[in-house]
Amino acid sequence: MESELIFFLIVIFFAGLLRSIFGFGDALIAMPLLALFFSIKTATPIVAFSGFYISLIILVRNFKKIEFNQIRTLIIFSILGIPIGVVYLSQTYELLVKTILAIVILIFSFFNLFTLSDFRLRSNKYAPVFGILSGILGGAYNTNGPPIIIYGTLKGWTPEQFRAILQGIFLPTNLFIIASHGIAGLWTPIVFNYFIYSLPVLTIAYLVGRKLHKMIPADKFTKIVYLILIIIALVLLFNLYFY
Repeated sequence: MESELIFFLIVIFFAGLLRSIFGFGDALIAMPLLALFFSIKTATPIVAFSGFYISLIILVRNFKKIEFNQIRTLIIFSILGIPIGVVYLSQTYELLVKTILAIVILIFSFFNLFTLSDFRLRSNKYAPVFGILSGILGGAYNTNGPPIIIYGTLKGWTPEQFRAILQGIFLPTNLFIIASHGIAGLWTPIVFNYFIYSLPVLTIAYLVGRKLHKMIPADKFTKIVYLILIIIALVLLFNLYFY
């Protein structure tokens, strides 16, 4: 039990650190590693609660940096997409949809990383498309992040906007995911115990990540985001075909 707790706290720290620096990516670290010691039914709600906590802190501290007209559309359509994903996609075509998603992420990220493309979405009219795609993927496969992250890079959000706006979107949508875990009976004593243990570690991770976030130059930030997206896509493909 003691060794499991130490391992858990180390993983949660680095996952929270990544979330604090960039606004996403914590599940990329936490889920594969926690699955080595915990069942998926335990690891999934713990990561969901931890991500919600970090999002809440970042959102409170960066409330003024959020463009609510933009975020409102993304949130509404993300929430609308969640039941579509749950009802129509969760039991079918998982391998196909996740493979296409990973390939799209790879193509998008490599193209922008190595061609130095300066293409930008100049209006918010595409927000419903990215929002509903995020909701569908989140409802079906718990992978709601990539469409929103891609949208943010295409909009040219500053690092501060990127980090804050993502939390404003993920916070309410993650509430739906957490609620679904409760309905499914995944809220167990071990989940709450480990989440309580994680709170001071997550708080420290947030404070360290906030300082590191400020140290990253704006022109480097987007490139790092593309690299993280590439890693996400590769991990997704690995889990699909080799795990």
